[in-house]
Amino acid sequence: MTEQHRKRTLPGRFVIAVTVGGVIGLGILRGPGEIAEVVTDTTLYLALWLFAGLFVLLSTAVSVELVGMTPRSGGFYALIRRAYGPYSGFVIGWADWLTYATDLAIKAVVIMEFVAILLPASAAYTSALAITATTVFAVVQLRGVELSALIQETATSLIGLFIFSLAMLLFFVSSADNVATTPATANSSLNDWSLLIATIIFTYDGWLYASYFSGEIRGGTGAVARSCIKGMVIVIALYMLLNLALVKSVGLAALAGSDLALARALELAVHPAAGAVVVVAAIVILLSHLNLEYMTGPRVLQALAEDGLAARHAQDVGKGGNPVFAVIFTWAVSAVLIVLGGFEFLLLFSVFLFVPLYLALIIGVLILRKLEPDTRRPVRAWGHPYSTVFCLVAWTIITLFQAYVERETALYAVAMVALSWPVYRFLERRAESS
Repeated sequence: MTEQHRKRTLPGRFVIAVTVGGVIGLGILRGPGEIAEVVTDTTLYLALWLFAGLFVLLSTAVSVELVGMTPRSGGFYALIRRAYGPYSGFVIGWADWLTYATDLAIKAVVIMEFVAILLPASAAYTSALAITATTVFAVVQLRGVELSALIQETATSLIGLFIFSLAMLLFFVSSADNVATTPATANSSLNDWSLLIATIIFTYDGWLYASYFSGEIRGGTGAVARSCIKGMVIVIALYMLLNLALVKSVGLAALAGSDLALARALELAVHPAAGAVVVVAAIVILLSHLNLEYMTGPRVLQALAEDGLAARHAQDVGKGGNPVFAVIFTWAVSAVLIVLGGFEFLLLFSVFLFVPLYLALIIGVLILRKLEPDTRRPVRAWGHPYSTVFCLVAWTIITLFQAYVERETALYAVAMVALSWPVYRFLERRAESS
């Protein structure tokens, strides 16, 4: 079953669900603590969150032009291939899929680590329980896309309600440990700022999650693109509300360095045992991410297969609407990674790819404006060309800075691209001979 015959079974509200539910994750639970270590001035801290949110919103408003132009599922692969051609699309597609397979393994393990906080006896069975968790959500995908979509919509509603309720609670309580903070010192190193930037990007990452389902959402690509923007507005509002509440209730000094800043805030402002609520919320959020990533990752593999760049069976869609072989293969790789462990490099590598990938999207808008000026664009980049150029310069600076600080990871990325060429040529020749 090819992309052209895919049924548009997902409702428009699903775009909001995957955008809000996909972006809000572990980043906002622990990010404030990491950022508060570097930025100790309250005004600067809040300004950083607001500026980052507005910048991501602007980047979304620019890159959704590609979403509107691309009526097929597959996420960044489908968008990048249109702008750059098959080889660049192949590199991005396989790298994107690998990050999903890796992230599924990592999040399954992290879920079990959180479970162990509540149930210490389970720590002895982390790997087995992690495989069980990832298997359950793989099976959910085999049952059908409508069930997994319903799970995502429900989870997103719960996540949004939790963030809003927590913010309201913290607004009306305060801690004796809420002390005045001082401006950030000059002692922060480049590595500190690199970690801060990576944390912000990770916390806001996922603003184009809906592009992985563009060929399956009712209302067409224009509705998908506009809903991406609406979803990010909701995320920014929730993030700012929560950060204002954190600053008011406990202050930055109390949060600095905390692995779960929200749990720390509840423990200080409400009750020492209240942090367990955040641990439970973290488990629910990560479980919803397993569901979403089993929906998105296999669709990258499916899109590659449709273009002859992956195993042919990966494009086959089951009766429920999900690519069965692609789901099973993604599950198998994630399970192997859980068993092997030691995949910290893959985590760093996947995070490192976020930044140049976003840069490639912005450049793609400029390329297609030149190559396909007459192509129908249901949604145009807001403020183009000024907004596009601004995003291009900003993402270029961020990319170069991260590549300089994380030079070893950047070299691995270059090596991966170099090694991908013979693989691509093999798959291309196979497609031509079939």
